Amino acid sequence: MAEESVFRSVLSFFTDIGIYDVILPFLLVFTIVFAILEKTKVLGTEEIEGKKYTKKNLNSMVAFVMAFLVVASAQLVRIINETMANIVLLLLISVSFLLLIGSFYREDEHVALFGGWRTAFTWGMLVALLLIFAAAIRIDTSSGEQRLLVWLWSSVVNFWDTRWMAAIILLIIVVIFMYFIVNEGRPTKSAHEKKGGD
Repeated sequence: MAEESVFRSVLSFFTDIGIYDVILPFLLVFTIVFAILEKTKVLGTEEIEGKKYTKKNLNSMVAFVMAFLVVASAQLVRIINETMANIVLLLLISVSFLLLIGSFYREDEHVALFGGWRTAFTWGMLVALLLIFAAAIRIDTSSGEQRLLVWLWSSVVNFWDTRWMAAIILLIIVVIFMYFIVNEGRPTKSAHEKKGGD
């Protein structure tokens, strides 16, 4: 049996002292909440020497408390750890896809998605993100604890021929149909309007 490397033992030590279960989720939640509060200025601003500054003390305190509340819940920490790992995997897949596309382009050509392709890939990423979160969230059912994604899929399979499932499918089709009907006749902005009418 191969001996454990030094770096692997260090990672195991980090796991034992709670780096991955406490410190990293705390820093992640604190950073995201603090950045949102700073950007949106929800808690107001203060004026110092004629310049407006965000209330960093309030923003940091709210972010600190929210991060601690998240870390206190083992279930939330588990969801964060699972989803972040899968989100990074999704990001690697998209970057790898762009690398493969880029191999067919010249050096001076930009690799980017435009029009319908960009919309399709954006919606694809959104669906994949929702599936990642649904797979990470676990719920209590009559048969025990289940992942939300598994429960949803089994519910669809078991109740596929019922009236309410048919009603949901019909509602989705009607909403999609109405969306395309409404957007079909909408005029697009001209370049003159985008510049502000100059």
